[in-house]
Amino acid sequence: MTCRGSSRTRPGIPSRILAAACAAVTLAGGCANYQIGQASLFRPDLRTVHVPVFESDSFRRNLGERLTESVVKEIESRTPYKVVGSSEADSLLNGRIVTETKRAVAENRNDDVRGIETELTVEVRWISRRGEMLMQRSSIPLGPLATMMSEDAQFFPEAGQSLALAQQDAIDKLAREIVGQMEIWW
Repeated sequence: MTCRGSSRTRPGIPSRILAAACAAVTLAGGCANYQIGQASLFRPDLRTVHVPVFESDSFRRNLGERLTESVVKEIESRTPYKVVGSSEADSLLNGRIVTETKRAVAENRNDDVRGIETELTVEVRWISRRGEMLMQRSSIPLGPLATMMSEDAQFFPEAGQSLALAQQDAIDKLAREIVGQMEIWW
């Protein structure tokens, strides 16, 4: 038995037209008024945010500066907003570290501390140029313009961990939570 012609068959023109029509319908259908990606989670009427250095009621140095830096990095990486100076900003995100605590969570039988927990509590306000409160969700509202958030982190000095690293962990968690609160509330 002899085989004539090529073993591969070339797709016909009708299948190409059908594939192109399906692609056109998929791309055009239903996407006219929808936002796609991370931009859909945030307010479309805002483009810029001013973040002044967070105030701190703690006696530990540089906590406000470290939190501000972490919040700015989160805003720049997770949101469509650009962090700018106060004169160009559509909105203002400011905050204050209200409390910073440290307590023992694990001790050995000789009452030597083995595990320590640090906790930061922050009061945050996000306000538009018109004075409108933009953070719509909060677990503990404080008056018309403030939201309280709290995060903790544990560390173990015997394992080489330090208070500064635990505080940075809590600061990074707070920054993620603050930026998460900037999303549109459904």
